[in-house]
Amino acid sequence: MSLTIGKLAKQSGVTIETIRYYQRKGLLVEPDKPLSGYRLYSQDAVSRIHFIKRAQKSGFTLKEVSELLSLDNGHCEDVRKMAEQKRDQVAHQIKDLSMLLHALNELVADCKSGSTVNQCALIDAFSGLK
Repeated sequence: MSLTIGKLAKQSGVTIETIRYYQRKGLLVEPDKPLSGYRLYSQDAVSRIHFIKRAQKSGFTLKEVSELLSLDNGHCEDVRKMAEQKRDQVAHQIKDLSMLLHALNELVADCKSGSTVNQCALIDAFSGLK
């Protein structure tokens, strides 16, 4: 079954602009335009867009998604290594965010306990006065 870009967008759950963007980035092949009529996409394009969106939801950038798409089932080891690197990157981000949350919690607690009308512990901390 062939799909117009509008039907492809609807079935894939993305916008037409997203499809065009994926085409410009080389993630999705733009079919040739017939002399009369509309470009027609195969059902495989829906699967490919779903792959892209699931990979993005797993934290992969479009550049990384492109790398994943260039690999096939024979490169499972390479895909696993990419997933491990992404996992480690996400774990590091979580650690950094946890430290940030702890620091903000301390600032808020200091602000609650030491604020006066004329002085704010949080502003003092950001100003380097604390």
